[in-house]
Amino acid sequence: MGYNIPVEATLDVIGGKWKVVIMCHLIKGEKRTSELKKLMPGITQKMLTQQLRELEADGVVNRTVFDQVPPKVIYSLTEYGWSLRPILDAMCNWGEGHIQLKSKEMAN
Repeated sequence: MGYNIPVEATLDVIGGKWKVVIMCHLIKGEKRTSELKKLMPGITQKMLTQQLRELEADGVVNRTVFDQVPPKVIYSLTEYGWSLRPILDAMCNWGEGHIQLKSKEMAN
């Protein structure tokens, strides 16, 4: 796939409303699908599944299936996914500052 500038490649992998949120939760530890769903009440099950599949296809998220009844599936970041940590941390830090700025503006 051709990109005009490198940030397009980054956005191709982590773009969209939910992928970064999913990865931020996985930085804190591996999660089951149901745990992610509880942490992200605004996402539909269909969208969560789709986003996880795309992240897995891009090599960012690992899906581990345990052979038991009922089946247990755990998601975690791959080593490649962990390489996105500085970007995710920067986005979280910027967001915290943005929230503070907006709350100050609303208070005035």
